[in-house]
Amino acid sequence: MKLFEYSCSTNKEGMYDITGQAAEAVSKSGITDGICMVYCPHTTAGITVNENADPDVVHDLLFGLKAAFPDRKEFLHCEGNSAAHLKASCIGSSASVIVKDGRLLLGTWQGIYFCEFDGPRKRKFFVKVI
Repeated sequence: MKLFEYSCSTNKEGMYDITGQAAEAVSKSGITDGICMVYCPHTTAGITVNENADPDVVHDLLFGLKAAFPDRKEFLHCEGNSAAHLKASCIGSSASVIVKDGRLLLGTWQGIYFCEFDGPRKRKFFVKVI
């Protein structure tokens, strides 16, 4: 088992393709068959697997999340970022991808994304290869 830590600087809201970092971790781990878990230790950010071929998909995902979880005056959380917490909970804090023959077993159009909902911030994420 190998654990890798990565950092990224984010904008206010966005999805950042981190497939390359996950693939790098798999390669460095020397593990050829197993599981790669990507984990985000933040409550207003998340990790997801989705299409990385058409940038309009990222736009549409962010648009849809904003429509589903708008800021509301009824929210009580004093930091004013309840919508970001809701989005992060919906997306989730991790994703697991099968490792086969030393490579991530992703679909043709799939990539791994770090999702920021409360930036700009300096964030980190972890990749564990088992």
